[in-house]
Amino acid sequence: MKILLTGGAGYIASHTCIELVKSGHTPIIVDNFYNSQKEAISRVEELCGQSIPFYEIDVCDKEAMSVIFKEHTIDAIIHFAGYKAVGESVAKPLAYYKNNIDSTISVCELMKENGVTKIVFSSSATVYGLAEKVPLKEDMPTGGCTNPYGWTKYMIEQILTDFANANKEMNVVLLRYFNPVGAHESGRIGEDPVGIPNNLMPYICQVAVGKLKQLAIFGDDYPTPDGTGVRDYIHVVDLALGHVAACEFDCKGVEVINLGTGVGYSVLDMVKAFEEANGIKINYTIAPRRPGDIATCYSDATKAKKLLHWEAKHTLVDMCKDSWNWQKNNPKGYNK
Repeated sequence: MKILLTGGAGYIASHTCIELVKSGHTPIIVDNFYNSQKEAISRVEELCGQSIPFYEIDVCDKEAMSVIFKEHTIDAIIHFAGYKAVGESVAKPLAYYKNNIDSTISVCELMKENGVTKIVFSSSATVYGLAEKVPLKEDMPTGGCTNPYGWTKYMIEQILTDFANANKEMNVVLLRYFNPVGAHESGRIGEDPVGIPNNLMPYICQVAVGKLKQLAIFGDDYPTPDGTGVRDYIHVVDLALGHVAACEFDCKGVEVINLGTGVGYSVLDMVKAFEEANGIKINYTIAPRRPGDIATCYSDATKAKKLLHWEAKHTLVDMCKDSWNWQKNNPKGYNK
């Protein structure tokens, strides 16, 4: 299949691109590099041993995007494009709503006009909001999101559902994934956050490489075994393979599918695992809880196994070793 990846130079998308090629598909990348690097595409091509069709276009620009559909017969779209920093979304809510929702409407209109019937959406467990029960299952209530970024994911899920309901030929897979970590085993591509990382693993790695002095652990008084927050961490390559499986899945209408391991690890579990896997001591300090953070969040991933024949294979040690392999070989990310 020819599969268009919006935001295709990003962290999860770049790994998905490699797995699509390995599975015999032809990825096409579109990205405007708002929060990604062009170098990522060069390295994906290096790892794939082939060139990847690429367009530097803002996905919100429907007229510019239409060129891609004239030059290629697209079989499916994986919609990764979007602003994604939680803190920035609180400071710039209108920019997040405008960009993330406009880009989705642009993609849907182009699908309708060009006869593309399959879309896989990069959603998030954040749509479950402040859920009171774990594990999180696909049929649980959504909403109650704690920031504009999360609300855009929630709204886009609704837009795509309404789009499919009004156009019965459309096939929509909404992938709600949990906490992506790790990197390609080669160490050539990985997560390259802008500024101070919002996510735990790149924060740990930047402390390990000396870029940051210490890790701030937000809260040690949660009702968890060690008092720190518990999350479901999934290796980015497993996540990428979940996207490949979703593209190959014969979806009818709309399917919502969690991608996670089904296992929760605390922040201190992750710190200790990283230290043991890599032989590096991580300096950390305890900071106050962040507003909106919940104690425990992990997935029920049985639906993914049943429908997609997919389950996470990489271990916590794999996640820690691959994360460090990327960071130590790229201390400044792609701008080394």
